[in-house]
Amino acid sequence: MPSDLAHIDWTRRTEPDDLPEWMDEPCSPGDLQACLADLERVNALTFGYRPTLGFLDDLVASSSLPRPLRILDVGFGGGGLLVRIERWARRRGLPVELTGMDLNPTAATLAKERYGDIPIHWLTGDALAYTDAVDVVLCSLLTHHLATAEIVRFVHWMESTATLGWFVNDLQRSSRSATGFRFLASVLRWHRFVRHDGPVSFARSFTTKDWQRMLAQAGLPPGVAAVVPHFPSRLCVRRVK
Repeated sequence: MPSDLAHIDWTRRTEPDDLPEWMDEPCSPGDLQACLADLERVNALTFGYRPTLGFLDDLVASSSLPRPLRILDVGFGGGGLLVRIERWARRRGLPVELTGMDLNPTAATLAKERYGDIPIHWLTGDALAYTDAVDVVLCSLLTHHLATAEIVRFVHWMESTATLGWFVNDLQRSSRSATGFRFLASVLRWHRFVRHDGPVSFARSFTTKDWQRMLAQAGLPPGVAAVVPHFPSRLCVRRVK
Protein backbone atom coordinates (compact mmCIF):
# COMPACT_ATOMS: atom_id res chain seq x y z
CA MET A 1 0.00 0.00 0.00
CA PRO A 2 1.35 3.47 -0.73
CA SER A 3 2.97 4.80 2.43
CA ASP A 4 0.78 7.92 2.52
CA LEU A 5 -2.32 5.79 3.07
CA ALA A 6 -1.07 5.11 6.58
CA HIS A 7 -2.10 8.68 7.42
CA ILE A 8 -5.55 8.58 5.80
CA ASP A 9 -8.59 9.55 7.83
CA TRP A 10 -10.97 6.77 6.80
CA THR A 11 -13.95 8.56 8.35
CA ARG A 12 -14.08 10.95 5.39
CA ARG A 13 -13.51 10.80 1.66
CA THR A 14 -10.06 11.75 0.36
CA GLU A 15 -10.38 14.00 -2.69
CA PRO A 16 -8.50 12.93 -5.85
CA ASP A 17 -6.29 16.04 -5.84
CA ASP A 18 -5.07 15.09 -2.37
CA LEU A 19 -4.16 11.51 -3.29
CA PRO A 20 -3.38 10.92 -6.99
CA GLU A 21 -3.75 7.66 -8.87
CA TRP A 22 -1.05 6.76 -11.38
CA MET A 23 -3.53 5.83 -14.12
CA ASP A 24 -4.98 9.35 -13.99
CA GLU A 25 -1.64 10.69 -15.16
CA PRO A 26 -0.28 10.56 -18.74
CA CYS A 27 1.13 7.12 -19.51
CA SER A 28 2.18 4.98 -22.45
CA PRO A 29 -0.43 3.02 -24.43
CA GLY A 30 1.31 -0.17 -23.32
CA ASP A 31 0.98 0.67 -19.64
CA LEU A 32 -2.65 1.68 -20.08
CA GLN A 33 -3.47 -1.51 -21.97
CA ALA A 34 -1.82 -3.71 -19.34
CA CYS A 35 -3.48 -1.78 -16.51
CA LEU A 36 -6.95 -1.99 -18.06
CA ALA A 37 -6.51 -5.71 -18.76
CA ASP A 38 -5.70 -6.34 -15.10
CA LEU A 39 -8.62 -4.19 -13.99
CA GLU A 40 -10.92 -6.40 -16.04
CA ARG A 41 -9.43 -9.39 -14.22
CA VAL A 42 -10.15 -7.62 -10.93
CA ASN A 43 -13.77 -7.06 -11.95
CA ALA A 44 -14.20 -10.68 -13.01
CA LEU A 45 -12.59 -12.06 -9.85
CA THR A 46 -14.59 -9.81 -7.50
CA PHE A 47 -17.92 -10.16 -9.37
CA GLY A 48 -17.71 -6.46 -10.13
CA TYR A 49 -19.97 -6.64 -13.20
CA ARG A 50 -22.78 -8.42 -11.36
CA PRO A 51 -24.39 -5.37 -9.67
CA THR A 52 -24.73 -3.51 -12.99
CA LEU A 53 -26.16 -6.53 -14.81
CA GLY A 54 -28.57 -7.07 -11.92
CA PHE A 55 -29.74 -3.47 -12.22
CA LEU A 56 -30.39 -3.99 -15.94
CA ASP A 57 -32.36 -7.18 -15.15
CA ASP A 58 -34.57 -5.20 -12.77
CA LEU A 59 -34.92 -2.32 -15.21
CA VAL A 60 -36.11 -4.43 -18.14
CA ALA A 61 -38.53 -6.28 -15.87
CA SER A 62 -40.16 -3.09 -14.63
CA SER A 63 -40.09 -0.76 -17.62
CA SER A 64 -41.73 -0.47 -21.01
CA LEU A 65 -38.61 -0.58 -23.13
CA PRO A 66 -37.80 1.33 -26.29
CA ARG A 67 -36.30 -0.68 -29.12
CA PRO A 68 -33.40 -0.54 -29.27
CA LEU A 69 -32.56 0.19 -25.64
CA ARG A 70 -29.93 2.94 -25.74
CA ILE A 71 -27.24 2.44 -23.08
CA LEU A 72 -24.31 4.80 -22.43
CA ASP A 73 -21.35 3.63 -20.32
CA VAL A 74 -19.35 6.62 -19.08
CA GLY A 75 -15.66 6.04 -18.41
CA PHE A 76 -15.67 2.59 -20.03
CA GLY A 77 -11.96 1.95 -19.44
CA GLY A 78 -11.15 -1.45 -20.92
CA GLY A 79 -14.67 -1.93 -22.30
CA GLY A 80 -15.41 -5.18 -20.48
CA LEU A 81 -18.72 -4.01 -19.02
CA LEU A 82 -20.25 -3.14 -22.39
CA VAL A 83 -19.07 -6.44 -23.84
CA ARG A 84 -20.88 -8.29 -21.07
CA ILE A 85 -23.99 -6.15 -21.58
CA GLU A 86 -23.95 -7.05 -25.27
CA ARG A 87 -23.93 -10.75 -24.33
CA TRP A 88 -26.63 -10.15 -21.70
CA ALA A 89 -28.89 -8.47 -24.29
CA ARG A 90 -28.23 -11.09 -26.95
CA ARG A 91 -29.25 -13.91 -24.59
CA ARG A 92 -32.55 -12.11 -23.94
CA GLY A 93 -33.21 -11.22 -27.55
CA LEU A 94 -33.23 -7.57 -26.53
CA PRO A 95 -32.19 -5.03 -29.17
CA VAL A 96 -29.66 -2.57 -27.73
CA GLU A 97 -27.59 0.35 -28.90
CA LEU A 98 -24.40 0.40 -26.83
CA THR A 99 -22.08 3.40 -26.54
CA GLY A 100 -18.98 3.89 -24.44
CA MET A 101 -17.60 7.35 -23.66
CA ASP A 102 -14.14 7.89 -22.17
CA LEU A 103 -11.97 10.98 -21.85
CA ASN A 104 -8.82 9.04 -22.75
CA PRO A 105 -8.55 8.59 -26.55
CA THR A 106 -6.28 5.58 -26.09
CA ALA A 107 -9.12 3.73 -24.37
CA ALA A 108 -11.28 3.93 -27.51
CA THR A 109 -8.38 2.84 -29.71
CA LEU A 110 -7.65 -0.19 -27.55
CA ALA A 111 -11.34 -1.15 -27.27
CA LYS A 112 -11.79 -1.01 -31.05
CA GLU A 113 -8.72 -3.18 -31.54
CA ARG A 114 -9.87 -5.76 -29.01
CA TYR A 115 -13.63 -5.73 -29.56
CA GLY A 116 -13.97 -4.47 -33.12
CA ASP A 117 -16.29 -7.32 -34.10
CA ILE A 118 -18.85 -6.41 -31.40
CA PRO A 119 -21.48 -3.74 -32.23
CA ILE A 120 -20.44 -1.11 -29.71
CA HIS A 121 -19.73 2.58 -30.39
CA TRP A 122 -16.47 3.62 -28.68
CA LEU A 123 -16.25 7.41 -28.30
CA THR A 124 -13.79 9.90 -26.83
CA GLY A 125 -15.03 12.95 -25.00
CA ASP A 126 -16.76 14.49 -22.00
CA ALA A 127 -20.07 12.78 -21.23
CA LEU A 128 -21.60 16.06 -20.07
CA ALA A 129 -21.30 17.28 -23.67
CA TYR A 130 -23.04 14.18 -25.07
CA THR A 131 -26.30 15.19 -26.77
CA ASP A 132 -27.70 11.97 -28.28
CA ALA A 133 -30.80 10.41 -26.71
CA VAL A 134 -30.02 7.96 -23.90
CA ASP A 135 -32.29 5.57 -22.04
CA VAL A 136 -29.81 4.29 -19.45
CA VAL A 137 -26.54 5.77 -18.19
CA LEU A 138 -24.05 3.49 -16.45
CA CYS A 139 -20.65 4.02 -14.92
CA SER A 140 -18.32 1.63 -13.12
CA LEU A 141 -15.35 2.61 -10.97
CA LEU A 142 -15.52 6.13 -12.35
CA THR A 143 -16.85 8.39 -9.63
CA HIS A 144 -13.94 7.90 -7.21
CA HIS A 145 -11.76 9.52 -9.90
CA LEU A 146 -13.87 12.70 -9.67
CA ALA A 147 -13.87 15.52 -7.16
CA THR A 148 -17.01 15.64 -5.03
CA ALA A 149 -18.32 18.73 -6.82
CA GLU A 150 -17.82 16.96 -10.16
CA ILE A 151 -19.79 13.95 -8.91
CA VAL A 152 -22.69 16.21 -7.96
CA ARG A 153 -22.72 17.71 -11.47
CA PHE A 154 -22.45 14.25 -13.00
CA VAL A 155 -25.41 12.92 -10.99
CA HIS A 156 -27.48 15.94 -12.00
CA TRP A 157 -26.55 15.30 -15.66
CA MET A 158 -27.47 11.60 -15.44
CA GLU A 159 -30.81 12.44 -13.85
CA SER A 160 -31.65 14.95 -16.58
CA THR A 161 -30.30 12.80 -19.44
CA ALA A 162 -31.34 9.18 -18.87
CA THR A 163 -35.00 8.57 -19.69
CA LEU A 164 -35.31 5.23 -17.84
CA GLY A 165 -32.63 5.34 -15.16
CA TRP A 166 -28.98 5.26 -14.23
CA PHE A 167 -26.56 3.20 -12.17
CA VAL A 168 -23.27 3.99 -10.44
CA ASN A 169 -21.05 1.03 -9.55
CA ASP A 170 -18.15 2.01 -7.31
CA LEU A 171 -16.26 1.14 -4.13
CA GLN A 172 -17.21 1.31 -0.47
CA ARG A 173 -14.60 3.11 1.61
CA SER A 174 -12.81 0.73 3.94
CA SER A 175 -9.24 0.48 5.24
CA ARG A 176 -9.70 -3.29 5.56
CA SER A 177 -10.69 -3.58 1.90
CA ALA A 178 -7.70 -1.47 0.88
CA THR A 179 -5.36 -3.74 2.81
CA GLY A 180 -6.98 -6.86 1.37
CA PHE A 181 -6.70 -5.51 -2.15
CA ARG A 182 -3.02 -4.70 -1.64
CA PHE A 183 -2.36 -8.29 -0.61
CA LEU A 184 -4.36 -9.79 -3.50
CA ALA A 185 -2.76 -7.52 -6.10
CA SER A 186 0.70 -8.43 -4.86
CA VAL A 187 0.04 -12.17 -4.86
CA LEU A 188 -1.47 -12.12 -8.36
CA ARG A 189 1.27 -9.77 -9.67
CA TRP A 190 -1.12 -7.28 -11.20
CA HIS A 191 0.24 -4.27 -13.05
CA ARG A 192 2.08 -1.75 -10.87
CA PHE A 193 -0.62 0.87 -11.57
CA VAL A 194 -3.25 -1.50 -10.18
CA ARG A 195 -1.14 -2.35 -7.13
CA HIS A 196 -0.67 1.34 -6.36
CA ASP A 197 -4.08 2.70 -7.39
CA GLY A 198 -6.32 0.03 -5.88
CA PRO A 199 -5.75 0.99 -2.23
CA VAL A 200 -5.84 4.68 -3.20
CA SER A 201 -9.23 4.12 -4.86
CA PHE A 202 -10.67 2.87 -1.58
CA ALA A 203 -9.51 6.02 0.21
CA ARG A 204 -11.17 8.12 -2.50
CA SER A 205 -14.43 6.16 -2.40
CA PHE A 206 -17.65 6.45 -0.45
CA THR A 207 -19.99 5.58 2.37
CA THR A 208 -23.79 5.57 2.18
CA LYS A 209 -23.90 8.96 3.93
CA ASP A 210 -21.49 10.40 1.36
CA TRP A 211 -23.81 9.36 -1.45
CA GLN A 212 -26.94 10.57 0.31
CA ARG A 213 -25.34 13.98 0.76
CA MET A 214 -24.21 14.19 -2.88
CA LEU A 215 -27.61 13.06 -4.17
CA ALA A 216 -29.26 15.82 -2.15
CA GLN A 217 -26.77 18.37 -3.50
CA ALA A 218 -27.63 17.20 -7.03
CA GLY A 219 -31.29 18.01 -6.34
CA LEU A 220 -32.69 14.48 -5.95
CA PRO A 221 -35.40 14.14 -3.29
CA PRO A 222 -34.80 11.55 -0.54
CA GLY A 223 -35.64 8.01 -1.61
CA VAL A 224 -35.57 8.68 -5.36
CA ALA A 225 -32.22 6.90 -5.76
CA ALA A 226 -31.16 3.93 -3.64
CA VAL A 227 -27.65 3.43 -2.25
CA VAL A 228 -26.99 -0.30 -2.15
CA PRO A 229 -23.91 -2.23 -0.94
CA HIS A 230 -22.76 -5.29 -2.88
CA PHE A 231 -20.25 -7.89 -1.72
CA PRO A 232 -17.34 -7.53 -1.89
CA SER A 233 -16.60 -3.88 -1.17
CA ARG A 234 -18.93 -2.28 -3.71
CA LEU A 235 -21.32 0.59 -3.02
CA CYS A 236 -23.76 1.29 -5.85
CA VAL A 237 -26.39 3.91 -6.55
CA ARG A 238 -29.46 2.92 -8.57
CA ARG A 239 -32.17 5.09 -10.04
CA VAL A 240 -35.18 3.72 -11.94
CA LYS A 241 -37.64 6.29 -13.26
